[in-house]
Amino acid sequence: MIDLGTQPPSNSYLTLDDLDCAETFLPLRVYVCEKCFLVQTADYTHRETFFHAQYAYFSSTSKSWLEHAQNYVKNITEELNLSPSSFVIEVASNDGYLLRNFTELNVPCLGIEPTHSTAAVSKSIGIDTLIEFYDVETAKKVRKKYGPADLIIGNNVYAHVPDINEFTEALEISLGKEGVVTIEFPHLLNLVNDCQFDTIYHEHLDYHSIIALSSFLSKKKFIIDKIELNSIQGGSLRIWC
Repeated sequence: MIDLGTQPPSNSYLTLDDLDCAETFLPLRVYVCEKCFLVQTADYTHRETFFHAQYAYFSSTSKSWLEHAQNYVKNITEELNLSPSSFVIEVASNDGYLLRNFTELNVPCLGIEPTHSTAAVSKSIGIDTLIEFYDVETAKKVRKKYGPADLIIGNNVYAHVPDINEFTEALEISLGKEGVVTIEFPHLLNLVNDCQFDTIYHEHLDYHSIIALSSFLSKKKFIIDKIELNSIQGGSLRIWC
């Protein structure tokens, strides 16, 4: 689909000491699968290259994103009748930008976040946060300790996952029988129509469309029940499963 040559990793600021060293550059090429139409970065490296202790992206720095999260929590709490007896998980919960709204409503929640820098902020405001990558083993551990979730939230994480098969299997393990998963991601159609090349970077391993996701999720026992189009961050889709 596009070849942007070699680029340094985003969200990885250089220290003064780093300036004396050669900077890492990685190929950045995006392909389209002719069978399932998943759009995917061809080249990726270890996830720790991007999601490390000094990870620099903090969700709470964006006022519009905070408002977006607050509106989401208000609406979904009402629609799903969430209460102090419910349980909510956010995967890639960053600095607690969203879950803090659930804690204010006394809805029990857990954040799962692999980067220590953002998770530390989340913990400091009283949000129960597990500092780990989310996979099948993590899902089993969380299910055993906390029980099944009524709601699982994945905002801008599905595009960052090297193995969406295992990630989706982990969601199945974590979710209660009548539970809901909401997944939010940049809209591939907007990327193409508006030439949003600046949203293509190494952390984004996949660029999702409903065509590719509906086929994939149906094989994983998930049904897309609702689709919302949001204007946030150049245009995003939120699917309810």
